[in-house]
Amino acid sequence: MIKKYFIFPSINPIIYSIGSINFRWYGLMYIIGFFFIFFNSKKKIYKLKIKFSKKKIDDLLYYGFLGALIGGRLGYILFYNINFFLKNPLNIFYIYNGGMSFHGGLIGVIFIIFKFSKKNKNIFFSITDIISPLIPFSLGLGRIGNFINCELIGRITLNTPWAILFTNSQKEDLIAIKNSIVLKKIYKIYGSLPRHPSQIYEFILEGVLLFIILNIYKNKKNNIGKISSLFLIIYSIFRIFIEFFRQPDIQLGLFFNFLSIGQILTFPMLIIGTYIFLKK
Repeated sequence: MIKKYFIFPSINPIIYSIGSINFRWYGLMYIIGFFFIFFNSKKKIYKLKIKFSKKKIDDLLYYGFLGALIGGRLGYILFYNINFFLKNPLNIFYIYNGGMSFHGGLIGVIFIIFKFSKKNKNIFFSITDIISPLIPFSLGLGRIGNFINCELIGRITLNTPWAILFTNSQKEDLIAIKNSIVLKKIYKIYGSLPRHPSQIYEFILEGVLLFIILNIYKNKKNNIGKISSLFLIIYSIFRIFIEFFRQPDIQLGLFFNFLSIGQILTFPMLIIGTYIFLKK
């Protein structure tokens, strides 16, 4: 008996168009996330009476955003799809189509904060402790953008009640049905295969739950660096877990038949976060 599955909701990734210029939900999520971090970071810095001038605060946050944007794009290019971008270099600038790496964005932000701290003789972890509890909000919005774009889809599941039939998973589906009569039958009926809504899992864990945990923990008396290390640890645990439900990138597949590139990139974060947490 073939079960019924949820069909991916018909959401236009473009909010509004003016001529050839398109305003997309994905880009809007990044803008909202940036302003959330920007204003709340400034508020926290003023509250703690950290001796930054207004211009320095603005510079830090603006350059931090650029670091996340450029690092996220370069990370995706280098870690996930280098061959494609070597053949199609202009696609590097098509960020509105998706294709951002959290790990690359994190490296970009860390680089900017490190340079800022060194130049202004400030404590690196004092800054990261302010920003870390705010990042999950932006991450959660990004995952909603991924869902609207119908990207970063989950792995095939036949028994999950909330499985979704994504409309643009044909490449992955055609590979999966080659050796399965059951999957072929389902694909023939629906035109796609039921998959985990991994973007929603990430929104709930990396976005909502991580935000709640960090913002509860930040109100306790902690050594400098504890919040930052806790962010790395909990995010890493959630990400490694969710990757088991997320479809591996078709151009990469799984390493050693069970590890995704996302998990491989996340393990160092877990180790570094644990080390910092124990040292602090």
